[in-house]
Amino acid sequence: MLPAGKVLAFAAQGERRCLGVRRGARRIVCPYGAVLDGASAKDQCARCAQLDRSRSVAADTMADDPRPYGVYLAYFGPGMLKVGITAVERGPARLVEQGAVAYAWLGRGPLMAARRAEALLGSALGVPDRFGKAAKRAARGALPPVPERAAELAQLHGAARRLPGWPETLQPLEFACADHTELFGLDRIPGVVAELGGMTSGEEIVGEVLTGVGPDVYLRLVGDGDGDEEEGGGEVAGAAGAGGGAVSGVVGGVAGRGGAASGTGGASTAGGVVAVMDARVLSGWVLGAAAGRVTTVPVRAVGSGTREREGEEKGRQEGLF
Repeated sequence: MLPAGKVLAFAAQGERRCLGVRRGARRIVCPYGAVLDGASAKDQCARCAQLDRSRSVAADTMADDPRPYGVYLAYFGPGMLKVGITAVERGPARLVEQGAVAYAWLGRGPLMAARRAEALLGSALGVPDRFGKAAKRAARGALPPVPERAAELAQLHGAARRLPGWPETLQPLEFACADHTELFGLDRIPGVVAELGGMTSGEEIVGEVLTGVGPDVYLRLVGDGDGDEEEGGGEVAGAAGAGGGAVSGVVGGVAGRGGAASGTGGASTAGGVVAVMDARVLSGWVLGAAAGRVTTVPVRAVGSGTREREGEEKGRQEGLF
């Protein structure tokens, strides 16, 4: 993990390649050598993704998983609560990966009992099992105080526990709210945040890590006219050999796989634009040190960013496990 304040300076090299298929602790190289879209959060080609999902709890193709599962309620913003399940052995890791602002456990038991509870909340209470990336980012800009988040979770938790048809083999759990405000460093993100587009070969990102929320990394960018330091850059994230390794967590809560290598030097980011990037778009690239001093990846203005407020105001999720 890279701490807040770390300066990154890296460039995409060559082509972005499919990462293949994971089987347990082993990764099988993509036999097709498929080239991926630089703007997509997906790190697999369609055929490798299909093979991965042939033995997947998330795709309902692994109903015989003997591990116990937890059912959780996740809070992403006012009126944005979802239900999900995750293997008990993973603890809250799945909630961190999704960028849940707060959460509470609802029950624990066998996989199919957890699935039935998830479906029950969806049909009886209309609780969704996913939210899209854009909705999550937008909600972070209007977060109420922590007690209000906990109260909304508690209300849904109570309603869920009162539902008839609760699976007999699912152990109900008492309400306890866990909040990720400190973990994600929401107070370090300004009110106006731009968005980084996908990378193409030769494009560079130079900026200072502010924080991470799930797969999203918030950076204070260096653009034309920012800083007069030497060329070259700070940290090179996830530099890999041919075929491209996946990028690991850049800062607390940023999900991914693989490792990171260090560079030297640094560039000033004082006064730069703050932009959010989905770190998953880096997976599959070979990343090297930036040759220049500015960010050349396209930056889009997207309106309000992520700042927790003490006051009023109030898709598609990429994976469930």
